[in-house]
Amino acid sequence: MPVTVSSTQPGGLADKHGITQGDKIVTINGNEINDILDYRFYETDRRLTVCVEKPDGTRLDIPVRKGQYDSLGVECGTYLMDKQRSCRNKCVFCFIDQLPKGMRKSLYFKDDDDRLSFLFGNYITLTNIDEREIDRIIKMRISPVNISVHTTNPELRVKMMKNPHAGEALRFIRRLAEGDIALNCQIVLCPEWNDGAELDRTLTDLTALCPAVQSIAVVPVGLTRHREGLEKLRMFTPEECGQVIDQIEAFGAQCVEKFGSRIVYPSDEFYLNAGREMHGDDYYGEYAQLENGVGMVALLRSEFTAAVEDEEGDDGIYSASVACGVSIAPVIKDLLDLGRKKWHNANWKVYPIVNHFFGEKITVSGLITGQDLIAQLQGKDLGDSLIISASMLDSEGKVFLDDMTVDDIQNALGVPVAVVSSDGYEVLDALLGRCEEC
Repeated sequence: MPVTVSSTQPGGLADKHGITQGDKIVTINGNEINDILDYRFYETDRRLTVCVEKPDGTRLDIPVRKGQYDSLGVECGTYLMDKQRSCRNKCVFCFIDQLPKGMRKSLYFKDDDDRLSFLFGNYITLTNIDEREIDRIIKMRISPVNISVHTTNPELRVKMMKNPHAGEALRFIRRLAEGDIALNCQIVLCPEWNDGAELDRTLTDLTALCPAVQSIAVVPVGLTRHREGLEKLRMFTPEECGQVIDQIEAFGAQCVEKFGSRIVYPSDEFYLNAGREMHGDDYYGEYAQLENGVGMVALLRSEFTAAVEDEEGDDGIYSASVACGVSIAPVIKDLLDLGRKKWHNANWKVYPIVNHFFGEKITVSGLITGQDLIAQLQGKDLGDSLIISASMLDSEGKVFLDDMTVDDIQNALGVPVAVVSSDGYEVLDALLGRCEEC
């Protein structure tokens, strides 16, 4: 369907050529315009013929001459210039299905949109697109595409994703690879479902598509306490986490020999849950799967160590506390011990937050809620500031998953809150009271 113009940039190309609010852009140079990808791709030509449909149904072909990367200056009602595509699966491990009732409506929306994969790095399952969309991705060179694979066994994929088309959608992975589209793949690993021999099969099938398949992240299933009426699943034991690590590392070593790159990685959560020593910075190459928690600890350590080495250190008294997930707490403690070698009088504390909201099995920082922070930190010695990870908050850095805000935390605990990314330099600045939020 044509995209409807909601506004135009004053003095911009569209404005100058009489394109106004309510007009529909039907084609550009004869190519249908259905969403943001079509629009951005076809507007780059220097000479355009823009077919516009006026509110009365009249269609006009408007010639436009422009610089190659000049924008027409058109805005539509949504960023995608179209409705966001929702997920058609009912995955047995879906985290959204494990959310408690009563949270804000937007948290329950399951996106599965290939356009968001390209624009924002979201992962998609390929179960709600067709051959035409695959052709468009290849034609436009939309790369990389991030794919939630989980298994390459068609029957098992149908069972895990509870979608009868999930198995046949696997053919699109090969189509994209043959079209020279770079692929980053994700596997959510569930005990007694897609692990063991099934994991070997999946890794073998995916690495057969290298170099198109650039990286594969294997992450453990996350289970909240809100699983009433859902498929019976369990977490990996520490011993099983170690076995998964050994299996993936052996496969990765073969990939290094064959492709010159490790390709497949266990997420940091496996190492933390197994009590295994983490790898160093050089193990993760270009950190292609950082958003899946692959190499985050190594990068944080590397950056924090470099930040400490860049400083002279002094005898000042710095007082701050860090609230984080239970699994990462030992790593944070090690970093603070490293910092104390230069700032001997530093009064830094780490508070592991037990996740009562989602359940104690959830140990990552990104799922900590405001109410758990308040309940577990009230009355504690927090120093001059409380440092938390930006992963706990929404994209604007203000609201927790339970709709509490940073201001709510500051008011309840009576201490400024410093929000930092997983950047070692930012963490050190916050510990030394040098970030803007401190």
